[in-house]
Amino acid sequence: MELLVLLQICALSLVGAAGKEWKKVRERISDAVKGYTPCNPVNCSCHLSVLQHDLRPFEGGVSEDVMAATIQRGVGTHYQIIGHKLYREHNCMFPARCSGVEHFILEVIDRLPDLEMVVNVRDYPQVPNWVQPTLPVFSFSKTSDYQDIMYPAWTFWEGGPAVWPIYPTGLGRWDLMRDSLKKSAAQWPWKKKESKGFFRGSRTSPERDPLILLSRETPELVDAEYTKNQAWKSEKDTLGRPPAKEIPLVDHCKYKYLFNFRGVAASFRLKHLFLCGSLVFHVGNEWQEFFYPQLKPWVHYIPVKQDLSDVRELLQFVKENDVVAQEIATRGQEFILDHLEMQDVSCYWERLLSKFSQLLTYKPKRKSSYNQIVHRPSKTEL
Repeated sequence: MELLVLLQICALSLVGAAGKEWKKVRERISDAVKGYTPCNPVNCSCHLSVLQHDLRPFEGGVSEDVMAATIQRGVGTHYQIIGHKLYREHNCMFPARCSGVEHFILEVIDRLPDLEMVVNVRDYPQVPNWVQPTLPVFSFSKTSDYQDIMYPAWTFWEGGPAVWPIYPTGLGRWDLMRDSLKKSAAQWPWKKKESKGFFRGSRTSPERDPLILLSRETPELVDAEYTKNQAWKSEKDTLGRPPAKEIPLVDHCKYKYLFNFRGVAASFRLKHLFLCGSLVFHVGNEWQEFFYPQLKPWVHYIPVKQDLSDVRELLQFVKENDVVAQEIATRGQEFILDHLEMQDVSCYWERLLSKFSQLLTYKPKRKSSYNQIVHRPSKTEL
């Protein structure tokens, strides 16, 4: 009898401790939501602060010598826009990525002045903060240690990450993927979704390991497995087990909690996960794309420490606070639906290149050896 009473007291004290801990998390969410100001959707203004921040180092102007030095460094592909026509040097490391970039430039080229720029289509940014002078290189993603100018990635159209089996088509054209994921979200409303975490991806870095191990230990909490990538040699590369099957993004929508990890740089899947209407667990905040800064932790997603030391507790919290979890998921989904349409991507490209052209202190002269790039309907176009 005494033992039973003791066990009940222990159980109540554990519930009390969890309740206090949950109170802290709930307050954090409440404060974040109160302090959040929704951004202006007109003319992609939502993301303009990023553009302004990235161009600030070049306020003194970009000289012909600095541009020549940037081209000479070979850190990207050199493009010129002259007389509303697009020209490019012959070489591009990833042709499908260049094609994805060119699609957006050609969409707005009739409204662009003459300019030239260097566009990096590698995964990694190229201009560390210590480089002097700061070189004007356009990259899709960076951390605060870099001064690259962020542009909307090629993957909104094509090019994908350079991984098998999805290169060169990538995860799929963004406008078409939005439609597919909206349909899947409608098939899997919140009440029908499985109340567990979900992740499928390759072992790009060992920082994903704790989630895989947690899944093996408590499969009712999270379903996380490693898939094969082109570097896979043995089960050692999938943490001692055979690689799992790839799961299409539309099937991720069955789960309430979806995990996003960085890859080599920012992960292309983040924007897709929100569209499921599921709650996004975003691990680490070091890597950025142009639309990340307006996505706020606790308002649109659950932030998870890079070492995943808080992941078990956060999963328990959302399971026990279902209404709060659904509210965050809905806000995240609405943000991406409202502020990351194809027209927002084109608009950002136009405003970025227009502003950048104003920083050039010279009039670019067309290089006669460059080929003109014209719009070609791609296989992914309907």
